[in-house]
Amino acid sequence: MGFENLFLGFQVALSPFNIFIAVVGIALGTIIGVLPGLGGANGVAILLPLTFTMPPTSAIILLTSIYWGALFGGAITSVLFNIPGEPWSVATTFDGYPMAKQGQGGQALTAAFTSSFVGAWFSIVLITFFAPVLAEIALKFGPPEFFAIQLLTFSSFVGLGGGNPLKSLVSILFGFMLASVGLDIVTGQLRLTFGFVDLMKGFNFIVAVIGLFGVGEILLSVEEGLRFQGARAGMNTRVVLDTWKILPRYYRTFVRGSFIGFWMGFKPGGATPASFMSYAFAKRFSRHPERFGKGEIEGIVAPETAAHSAGVAAMLPMITLGIPGSPTAAVMLGGLIIWGLQPGPMLFKEQPEFVWGLIASMYTGNVIGVLMVLACVPFFAAILRIPFAILTPVIVVVCAIGAYAVNNAMIDVWYMLIFGVVGYVFKKLDYPLAPLVLALVLGDLAENALRQSLIMSQGSLGIFFTRPIAAVITALAIFFFVLPLVTPWWRTRRGAAATAATPRGH
Repeated sequence: MGFENLFLGFQVALSPFNIFIAVVGIALGTIIGVLPGLGGANGVAILLPLTFTMPPTSAIILLTSIYWGALFGGAITSVLFNIPGEPWSVATTFDGYPMAKQGQGGQALTAAFTSSFVGAWFSIVLITFFAPVLAEIALKFGPPEFFAIQLLTFSSFVGLGGGNPLKSLVSILFGFMLASVGLDIVTGQLRLTFGFVDLMKGFNFIVAVIGLFGVGEILLSVEEGLRFQGARAGMNTRVVLDTWKILPRYYRTFVRGSFIGFWMGFKPGGATPASFMSYAFAKRFSRHPERFGKGEIEGIVAPETAAHSAGVAAMLPMITLGIPGSPTAAVMLGGLIIWGLQPGPMLFKEQPEFVWGLIASMYTGNVIGVLMVLACVPFFAAILRIPFAILTPVIVVVCAIGAYAVNNAMIDVWYMLIFGVVGYVFKKLDYPLAPLVLALVLGDLAENALRQSLIMSQGSLGIFFTRPIAAVITALAIFFFVLPLVTPWWRTRRGAAATAATPRGH
């Protein structure tokens, strides 16, 4: 990479008009990220027509800025109301919302936004220096490798997630069952529809998440008694600086989450499993795993860093190969074609101003975005001062609008309420919701990759062990699955050895 190319890119990205476009895009994206049911992909698709009369470089800067804003905005409702604005924000709710309930909403939001910035910055630097090389690595992944990665994601939650592994496994299987409802992706046959036409399209993930987390939490709050007293939440801007003093101690989590996110990100649908996997690893390697799920700041750092690292990495295959790594990147790919550009390796040679202007805008957009949302942290946190008894009907209405907006269908609102009851029951029985959500999100992708792999191998599972990359990832996944069985045996053996080594009379 020549630094003159990047310098050229910054000349394009730092023009007054493009900076203005970036600020507008991030503001719109943050609003879109806050609204459940919209999300980055839908927001970019809705606003794509605005770019038709703009120069291609300014147009892509607007779309990527909307994307950055949606990435930041997804964390806001996750922390404040336990409603994930984006699929990858689900893991942020596990510790973000407990911190908000404890009056630490400002710290939680600062940690989320800062971690997002670090993860995204890490990916941007790697894209700048290694884009063509990394694209070549991505080309070596086929269905067996994709299935092995999905398997590793599930196994990391069973083996590294803490809690009861059996309950996690039951939750995963229930999620798989829900994901299988609708049309069979290979044969076209109906599955688990029981004669209901509305079930043919299956359950939308966003509708399920809004119900499981948003409505489920509201049902629990109603049971405990609605309070007409708001949480402690100061308007002090020092909360950002105070939180920054704490964050450097989690440098290992930042580095690990960034690598996990980037590795998962340039493969389709990588941001959501990356956030869950990063959270599971952080909990496993923490000195205080018992704090996770109760308001541990590291439980926010891990998923947010990984999700944003993956979100940026998803742009890589679109630029270098013309293969979108996420739904949002797919919409942007359509934009490139509409503007008369052909994504792929030749884009670097034929349109250097566009490519390097886009890469430079990732740097400027990320900086502008984090400064904008951090400046608003006290305002966001102050929302918690409003008594929950007053916020509850507002949240229910927003949830219903979000669920309805997914397909413009009233049936999704009913699904949302049903999933709310399921979420309430799961929480009362102490079954984890995260594995269920993960299986619901990745169920179709995992099944598709598995069946394609078996078609390639004529039904032999050996394909997952004969291809080097798939074999390594599959072996690691199996190890995590058996880890909960091995760990008690290993501790017992070590305890017995220590007892035998202790001299008598001591």
